[in-house]
Amino acid sequence: MTEYDYDLFTIGAGSGGVRASRISASYGARVAVAEERYLGGTCVNVGCIPKKLFVYASAFEEEFSDAQGFGWTVGERSHAWRSLMENKDREIDRLNGIYARLLDQAGVDRIEGRARIVDDHTVSVGDRKITAKHILVAVGGWPWVPEIPGIEHAITSNEAFHLETFPERVVIVGGGYIAVEFAGIFHGLGAEVTQLYRGELFLRGFDDDLRAALAVEMRKTGIDVRFGSNPATIEKAANGDLLVTLEDGTRIDADVVMYATGRAPLTADLGLEDANVALGPSGEILVDEYSRTSVESIWAIGDVTDRVQLTPVAIHEGMCLAATLFKGEPTKPDHENIASAVFSQPPLATVGLTEAAAREHYDAVDVYRSTFRELKHTLSGRDQKTTMKLVVDAESDRVLGAHMVGAHAAEIIQGIAIAVKCGATKAHFDATIGIHPTSAEEFVTMREPVSSGG
Repeated sequence: MTEYDYDLFTIGAGSGGVRASRISASYGARVAVAEERYLGGTCVNVGCIPKKLFVYASAFEEEFSDAQGFGWTVGERSHAWRSLMENKDREIDRLNGIYARLLDQAGVDRIEGRARIVDDHTVSVGDRKITAKHILVAVGGWPWVPEIPGIEHAITSNEAFHLETFPERVVIVGGGYIAVEFAGIFHGLGAEVTQLYRGELFLRGFDDDLRAALAVEMRKTGIDVRFGSNPATIEKAANGDLLVTLEDGTRIDADVVMYATGRAPLTADLGLEDANVALGPSGEILVDEYSRTSVESIWAIGDVTDRVQLTPVAIHEGMCLAATLFKGEPTKPDHENIASAVFSQPPLATVGLTEAAAREHYDAVDVYRSTFRELKHTLSGRDQKTTMKLVVDAESDRVLGAHMVGAHAAEIIQGIAIAVKCGATKAHFDATIGIHPTSAEEFVTMREPVSSGG
């Protein structure tokens, strides 16, 4: 008779939790996973997937406008918000079903309900107590909003994916990638959009040149991007209209006010404190380099640890954990040179160190930068510029970072990320023959640095 009901009990069936559970089961572990909301977590249901579908939808406005320069005549057009929502929901339902089948086929027991940690080896789901040799917490994060008068009238990205009607006037508060992406989505679908950010420049943590370039390009499209601006109150009129009053007294009328001011680890009321699991100042679960918490039998991966909040990172951490626990191969997640993208319009993508970070860690840094109008827009007439940048260690010639704002940035940087991960040098980039005519070839044709040395 076994000592525990399961070898691994996972709390949370998001991307990380599902992958850790499936791979652990493939190594012979007895695994169960509990989920109180929806399979696939944030990414599948109210994150990456529906957001990218909305980005695709909103990008058609520019495509229709650009078509004229290539000889096309585009007639009267309109957008059916309800049709987009129904098609999106159908795809999400399909993905939910795939996640369920993957778990079932792997032999993982699925349990619907909220799980809480009782002690080092016990969880409760409703009235049921379940024991496990190892407990994995993979519950992710949740949108955070500040407490200001009228905040109850605002929505977050969660609700944005389920709006009954499309708003004509939208105020978006925040300067992270979610705020920037939804500004482009609502604008592309026809709304009048104002984006407010309290700081001097949005997308903190990304390369400064790219942040500035994206701000310029977004304003060109007609999005009212305001830095140094922050709401003080939100009021709702009898007719449902919203009035946003800023800290400087400026007022903005809106149909929807969306807050994208960050996400917090979803650790409240999980029993973590009772089990003596150490938490950080924002409620994040503190883990070691193998994802183990302060309690030997309890582990955590994904956004709940607040290490790198990206779906592929959570999946990577889940696979490493499965190998550590059930394959006999202790494996540390590798968080260096992780490529990421902002699906803004135009998109931004990056891998490796920003120029500022590189100068903090290296004595001499060479910077290569190119800004140009891509071939397509010589006929479309669109005033949009692409910016590319390479950050290089002057001593070793190794490429420390690659950054881009422009069409297909994410697709291009994904390939370059392999080179950066392999330690490619600027000489390797220079020796690579470009594909012509493409924007991507610019990464292998930048010969003269715009700045060098310390």
